[in-house]
Amino acid sequence: MSADRPTLPPVRLHSEAELARDALSAPLMARAAKLARWAERGVPVGVGGEILQDALAAATEHLGLADDEDGPAYTAEAWQLAVDTGLVEIEESEGTATPGSAEDGAELPDDAAVGTATPGEELSLLTSGSPQDVLDIWLGGMETVLADAAAPDLADLADQLTEGGELDLDALDWNPEEEAELLDGILGNLYLLTALADRPDQDVPLPALAASMIVPDDMDEPTDDILEEVSDAMMRLDDQFRVLEPIGLVAYRPVDEALIEELDEQGETTLPQRPSAGSDPAEPLTDEDVSRYGLVRLTPLGVYAVRARLLDAGVHAPAVGDLADKGAEVLLDALPDYPEGLARIESEQWLAARTPLEAARDLLAAARGDDPGAPRRRLAAQQTLSLVAPEAEAGLREVLDDRQLGGLARVWLAERGLPGIPEPSQDMIFWLTVDTLAAQLDSADEDTEAELRDLVTGLTVQHSGFFDSVWRVDHPATADVLEAMGRLHPDKKSAKEARKAAFKARSRQG
Repeated sequence: MSADRPTLPPVRLHSEAELARDALSAPLMARAAKLARWAERGVPVGVGGEILQDALAAATEHLGLADDEDGPAYTAEAWQLAVDTGLVEIEESEGTATPGSAEDGAELPDDAAVGTATPGEELSLLTSGSPQDVLDIWLGGMETVLADAAAPDLADLADQLTEGGELDLDALDWNPEEEAELLDGILGNLYLLTALADRPDQDVPLPALAASMIVPDDMDEPTDDILEEVSDAMMRLDDQFRVLEPIGLVAYRPVDEALIEELDEQGETTLPQRPSAGSDPAEPLTDEDVSRYGLVRLTPLGVYAVRARLLDAGVHAPAVGDLADKGAEVLLDALPDYPEGLARIESEQWLAARTPLEAARDLLAAARGDDPGAPRRRLAAQQTLSLVAPEAEAGLREVLDDRQLGGLARVWLAERGLPGIPEPSQDMIFWLTVDTLAAQLDSADEDTEAELRDLVTGLTVQHSGFFDSVWRVDHPATADVLEAMGRLHPDKKSAKEARKAAFKARSRQG
């Protein structure tokens, strides 16, 4: 296995223009921009740019939220985002004391204005700036919202106030760094699940996401204590994702409020249970059952944002298209780790920047080698060459006599029905067989082991005396391939022959 493989699977990003449109249409961002334009005549604000009560009512009316009981809260959140992102700027009033502080024996009321907010320079970038300008502003706002999501609930804060009105942080049992790291971990896991999903809009059940952070990998059956931790984490995540959805980071279907009430009354865990005590335990939970416990996924904007944060943290988080301007050797090293669909898209983008003949020659040159990673590169080259136009024919014919490349060149020419393909020698056939098996064995996992077993069985059926010949193949991986065939072959006699052949190959290699 290559030591420099990506630490995360690649993701496919939307264009910056599409992402910028998503950022502008995110409810919280759209409201913040609308309030910033509304502030053209000046809005009196308190400490930290806080919008005052009279102005808050007018702002709520401006956003069309006056009839919503949560309208003032939504408005205050949007205003704070406008302040934090520079969509509005604050000019402090001269000679104004801080509310609650004494000046000349008098105290200003807590809702006194200490400054005036007007549209900031960043506001113009939302309409006249580049898509990247818009995304930079949105990313700044997203960081603010993430900090809010990691903060303790206001009700919890109120419970921990001392008699003097001060906050007892020790009693709150809240560590801001740990909370931020936990949220980062959750978003990282969600990013990984998104990258591995069969389709980009695949939802992740909240219990599964919470369990991915808490249940140890080597634990077959979670204990009651672990289940309780998962349950608590789910409820915390439910609160956090409700905060993160309006900025456009996630698409979230919250935990069913009725379910929370039911489980609180019963004193049961919030992990998925059967719909009723009398239901068939063998019957799987329906999609509706699962959805009651919350469903979440990163939006395209969320994938972009989490990847940006991962890159800032020094994590290798590739995106499809990253390799378009890289050399063929970089492409072939990376492609074996890509899911099939993304590998094809990456290859197509790489090929689009080159002529067919140039691409073919570069791929073939990069595929050469006797190092451990060479078989994987050649298999990736063969898969990429399958997408190359027939104009590359001359490049493939140039390597017909090459021991390492002649076999795959013949495959390419034959697939296109081109004439004048010389018959490969028996040695070349066996060498290509070993090389192909070495590449597939290096990439094998539990999901592909059955396919490999069928391939190994088929080879020995098609070629009588296969093991008597293959151990002589002058390939660095011959012995390793034969040992693997001995492990995989379902027929005991054939498996024993494979192990004997492996021993001969090792003796031959010295």
